[in-house]
Amino acid sequence: MESGMLLSGGQRALIRESWQRVSGRPVQHGLVLFTRLFDLDPDLLPLFQYNCKQFASPQECLSAPEFLDHIRKVMLVIDAAVSHLENLSCLEEYLCNLGKKHQAVGVKAESFSTVGESLLYMLEKCLGAAFSPEVQEAWSKLYNAVVKAMQRGWETLPEG
Repeated sequence: MESGMLLSGGQRALIRESWQRVSGRPVQHGLVLFTRLFDLDPDLLPLFQYNCKQFASPQECLSAPEFLDHIRKVMLVIDAAVSHLENLSCLEEYLCNLGKKHQAVGVKAESFSTVGESLLYMLEKCLGAAFSPEVQEAWSKLYNAVVKAMQRGWETLPEG
């Protein structure tokens, strides 16, 4: 993960500034992200089960304490990526393992593009006018680097 080549100094600054405005309320902003995710792809809802409980609706899932914990974890992963913009490679093993975990519960690699779209939507809603095309491009590059590392976890799993 060559993060130094991936993001310019200006892009790293844009990511840090925008994340500072979002990270103070992770659950609230994470709910925006996941509400959008379920709007875009309702078929992802069955992947979220806790104690073998299937959620009847996105609203039921989004209000479950276990799911709110999941939102906190997702926002912490984003926070870790932002905190390590100069050296994303130090997160490589963690992200690779995270990819394996997501594959094990049935997440398809293609779903990550929908998650990325939902992340950008959340940032746009939370940042308003501060969500410029430059901010969008910087976040897209960062998200793509994170997803590539997670997908390497897919590739290391044995077939079958």
